[in-house]
Amino acid sequence: MSGVIKIKKGLDIRLTGKAEKILETAGLSTTYAVKPTDFHGLTPKLAVKVDHKVQAGSPLFFDKYNPEIKFTSPVSGTVVSINRGERRRILEVVVEADEKTSYEEFQKADPLALSRDEIKEQLLKSGLWTSIVQRPFGILADPSVSPKNIFISCFDTAPLAPEYDFVLNGAAKEFQTGINALAKLTDGKVILGLSSLGTNKVFADVKNAEVNYFEGPHPAGNVGIQIQQVDPINKGDLVWTVNPQDVVLIGRLFEKGIYDASIIVALTGSQVKAPRYFRAMKGMDVVPLLVGRIKDDVKYRVISGNVLTGKQIPVDGFLGMQDSQITVIPEGDEIEMFGWALPGFGKYSPSRTFFSWLTPKKNYVLNANYHGGERAFVMSEQYEKVLPMDILPVHLLKSILANDLDKMEQLGIYEVLEEDLALCEYICTSKIKVQDILRSGITSFLKEIS
Repeated sequence: MSGVIKIKKGLDIRLTGKAEKILETAGLSTTYAVKPTDFHGLTPKLAVKVDHKVQAGSPLFFDKYNPEIKFTSPVSGTVVSINRGERRRILEVVVEADEKTSYEEFQKADPLALSRDEIKEQLLKSGLWTSIVQRPFGILADPSVSPKNIFISCFDTAPLAPEYDFVLNGAAKEFQTGINALAKLTDGKVILGLSSLGTNKVFADVKNAEVNYFEGPHPAGNVGIQIQQVDPINKGDLVWTVNPQDVVLIGRLFEKGIYDASIIVALTGSQVKAPRYFRAMKGMDVVPLLVGRIKDDVKYRVISGNVLTGKQIPVDGFLGMQDSQITVIPEGDEIEMFGWALPGFGKYSPSRTFFSWLTPKKNYVLNANYHGGERAFVMSEQYEKVLPMDILPVHLLKSILANDLDKMEQLGIYEVLEEDLALCEYICTSKIKVQDILRSGITSFLKEIS
């Protein structure tokens, strides 16, 4: 074992509803959707029309400015709708699945025997290239460049996050094949971040990768925090990141020669009757996951992802293409008489407003209520307590609000994405929408430098 990197700043939000290590198969979904809104920096252009027949791995749309980056169907079937938003922006391409999945065929080969260009071509054609995220800015990876390094965080410290040791149990061979493929795409290293407290059965013997161990509260499991600790991003640097389940899908592509989009999803949250794991598919309609498994005693919110960075979806919505977790929590819109004046026994607070600090191991039922509106954005040093990065987050956010590009660059916009500052938004007494501000700053910065 290498030395352990200890993360001291951060906050573990202990929520009720963590998934038990029980694996079931979700009911069959009839519809699946690929959403361009799940990918930053994408201008989609359709490759299909309504009633178009597709196979698993067939292109649905592609990047207008980089047409070789294709977004493919996770199942075979018929395109039944193309949902649009304002100014005809494409929101979803929905496919009604066949009873039996048929697949586009790709090259079946050992990545170690292939060249970088051959691996790249395979990933682009299959649509799995879209699982690679480029930093800075969290955009689609540029196929024309070689990244400095490729980082993979093999544990997640977000609230109720799935445990990858359980999720990837039995997939060590496919994971290794995926690592072998990714190692060919960089002149640097593939770098894994592992928990010093985990069993790490799947990842312990991985070859062609460097391993680092981390210990500490959330966001220790964020790949951005691990990058900052191991090899920080400077101006001009490009690094790529990949989710562990997507590494398995990449390995499966080379071993089977097909795009098999089956994953394991954690159904979590205090409104779930029996939180556990399910075999599912990317982009699936979440109804088969939710029906009969949700407590309906109060109004609830369904989130694709975790409570800090996930997106609210309707009860008949679709799992995000980059998500492997569904969280269901109370909406929290009930009126609480004298709520502000009560002592708050049994309530959770990241500060010492209530008494939760006396029971640090207790799990809590939290809802989606903001408990107030936006207030003056002042320097309080709150953010620095939960952000283990050597930047000034409030100054960075204010430079974005002022649209001062030079200051954004100086204050560290290259190093952070929304997930890295999500805890800052959670603890913010001013109710500032930190993640939205950061993404608007990244968008402005990209427009200026493009």
